[in-house]
Amino acid sequence: MQGCFFGFSLDMSNPSKDPARRLNHLDADGNARMVDVGDKRETVRTATAASRIAMSVEAAEAIRNQALAKGDAIAVARVAAISAVKQTSQLIPLCHLILIDGVTVDFDWVDPRTLECRVTVRSTGKTGVEMEALTAASVAALAIYDMGKAIDRSMEINNVRLIEKTGGQRGDYQRSE
Repeated sequence: MQGCFFGFSLDMSNPSKDPARRLNHLDADGNARMVDVGDKRETVRTATAASRIAMSVEAAEAIRNQALAKGDAIAVARVAAISAVKQTSQLIPLCHLILIDGVTVDFDWVDPRTLECRVTVRSTGKTGVEMEALTAASVAALAIYDMGKAIDRSMEINNVRLIEKTGGQRGDYQRSE
């Protein structure tokens, strides 16, 4: 039996051969489905994700000095990240709508031209918050781009990644960087 998931052909006849068969967002026929979390127990779950945006020295200095015509890029990006956490289930089709306990958003210059955004999301619930953290880190970088594009349209968003997660049935994860 063959299934198709977003353009990827899956061999559904031999689950041990096909790692995609273990995806819980697929039914037995390979169709996308929202996972039923009704029987899972509630636990405290956290996830931290990060993104980076590289830019010209001129754009970086303007952001550092809050000298952009649109205002304080980091303050706007922080609010954009928090808003993105709350909108993730509307953006990612198979994500559950979840209650959020808290969000922290931090920025750090990793070199003179590269700004990193780290987002930590916390929830007490039946499903994890990795997608919320990843979405927020991505949107924070996009907000920085929007704020600084008048100075540098060649800014590059990269290195969007999950740093760590805690809680849930599959346990904790820590990225080895």
